Amino acid sequence: MTGTATAPHEERQLDWDGCLNVRDLGLLPTRDGRRTRTGAVVRADNLDRLTAEGQNSLLAYGVRTVVDLRDPAEYRPLLPAPDGIDLVRVPLDALAGPHWWARFGALDGTPLSFRPYLDHCRQAVADLVAAVARARPGAVVVHCGAGRDRTGLAALVLLALAGATPAAITEDYLLSAANLRPLWTILDRPEEEAGIARVLADAGTTPERALHDVLAEFDAEQWLPAGDVAAVRARLLG
Repeated sequence: MTGTATAPHEERQLDWDGCLNVRDLGLLPTRDGRRTRTGAVVRADNLDRLTAEGQNSLLAYGVRTVVDLRDPAEYRPLLPAPDGIDLVRVPLDALAGPHWWARFGALDGTPLSFRPYLDHCRQAVADLVAAVARARPGAVVVHCGAGRDRTGLAALVLLALAGATPAAITEDYLLSAANLRPLWTILDRPEEEAGIARVLADAGTTPERALHDVLAEFDAEQWLPAGDVAAVRARLLG
């Protein structure tokens, strides 16, 4: 399948009961005219919220590996993990370390944090890529709490390694905002989006521009293990 237009997000959105922000990273155009493969990598919010029906949907989709990007304090499973699923934990926040948080913590929740993370937390990024690259056959789900920030970084890295276009990566990231509005209401965080907008405005940028800036300087494939980069590309491109 070729072309440059991004597939309608409805084609990629997945309805897993209990979650709000789940979508396949397939059908996205690449720089060389291909499309990323469906059923390979899925991004999601907190899978602990899945109902029994939601877990059945996850299994029926062919998921065999879950990569959880949350810190240990966030693990509050409501149901036992489904049988037949490998769980890999890569706690991106904790792996950043206190020095990173002291310098860049004010950017958390915005794509402005992505470049500092790629620059200063390379081992954590390598662990994330390895978790996807070395997963057994079947779909891989990458998730955090809301599926926006840590999962957004993960999706950006994986899609960039697969050669997805900057426009497609950016459009995918922006889908989370609307998906998560019900969550901010549930969590009584009505200022979530306004706070992010203020941080971006203070930096004189927008989410789109910030993401394109990160992707323009993306060099992770130069320092990630070549075998893992090749495996991610094979998984996402077939």
